[in-house]
Amino acid sequence: MSGLDHLGVSASDYPRSRAFYAAALAPLGIKILMEFSDPGREVSGFGGDRPFFWVSGGGAHQGRIHIACSAASRAEVDAFHRAALAAGGTDNGAPGLRAHYHPSYYGAFVHDLDGYNIEAVCHAPE
Repeated sequence: MSGLDHLGVSASDYPRSRAFYAAALAPLGIKILMEFSDPGREVSGFGGDRPFFWVSGGGAHQGRIHIACSAASRAEVDAFHRAALAAGGTDNGAPGLRAHYHPSYYGAFVHDLDGYNIEAVCHAPE
């Protein structure tokens, strides 16, 4: 089956971004699984059973990026939002239903430290 395997973003302040993602993604069961130095920059791989989201140093991307992470429950979406704000993110949409996507779409949005739009979403009905 074909599909998205992994994605990566570069950060303007790698240590702060690493800490932000570690805190914000923990409620979703996503943690740092790998860390290494790529020539000239540090890299962290986040995931559950394998790394699928990579954060590296090297400066922030100069375009718009939206990353959506699956949540198993609405409570996980709420916890993600709280953790991301506590870790230095800024609100870009409080947890709630987004019925214009579909009746059970429950999501929350934050901007990370470089302004990337990070979302947690649960598609299951309450």
